[in-house]
Amino acid sequence: MRENQMKSFKFLSQLLFLAATFFPVLVWAEPGVPAFTVTTDGQGNQDYTLTMQILMLMTGLTLLPSALIAMTAFLRIIVVLALLRLALGTQQTPSSKVLIALALFLTLFIMSPILDKVYQTAVSPYLEEQIKFKEAIEIGSKPIHEFMMQQTREDDLGMFAEMANTKLEDPETVPFTVLIPAFMTSELKTAFQIGFMIFIPFLIIDLVIATLLMSMGMMMLSPMIISLPFKIMLFVLIDGWALIMGTMANSFVVAGGV
Repeated sequence: MRENQMKSFKFLSQLLFLAATFFPVLVWAEPGVPAFTVTTDGQGNQDYTLTMQILMLMTGLTLLPSALIAMTAFLRIIVVLALLRLALGTQQTPSSKVLIALALFLTLFIMSPILDKVYQTAVSPYLEEQIKFKEAIEIGSKPIHEFMMQQTREDDLGMFAEMANTKLEDPETVPFTVLIPAFMTSELKTAFQIGFMIFIPFLIIDLVIATLLMSMGMMMLSPMIISLPFKIMLFVLIDGWALIMGTMANSFVVAGGV
């Protein structure tokens, strides 16, 4: 029981530190952040003022979903799954909620080596009071920065660096303001490349069914109605879900990980 509690605590610590890493504005926060300040005017009256650190923290938490999309493997996975559903022609099956849940857990699987590295090098020393919060943020952001650099194309990175008038001398010094848009652009390109390969076999089935219906004079019958069972059967026979999940996991470059 105690071992399970320690694992749960470690997992929660990783997620919390990952959320903090997404927002560099929290670098200036100290471990003991005051919730409010009290000033007295000499007559017993007190004014309660919300600190700017808490305000920035709450604002950062509202942007956490955007950070999850922009800085992890989630973007590529969800786009590929959406294109897969479109290629199958199954309308809303699987539902968007199912695809998002699948993308989230596959993202956690892919990012787990990164989270473990962040925990070992930054979270654990910070909890043991060996390093300060600012130093922990700087150390913990390096594995995420390295992961994003590994997935980003040089052309995309150079394009955004040129627009930002930033010289790329050392990959480790690339700012997140340049790296994030370049990373998202590269992820979209890769996702559409994978989606194109997924579309080809299903497109062939649609063309064959449409040709057969035309030759039989059944032009009023929608080819999608006839081709859908064949596409589902093909996808099941080749164990399509396992192939898609395995391909997605192997498409990411994670040092010492997946």
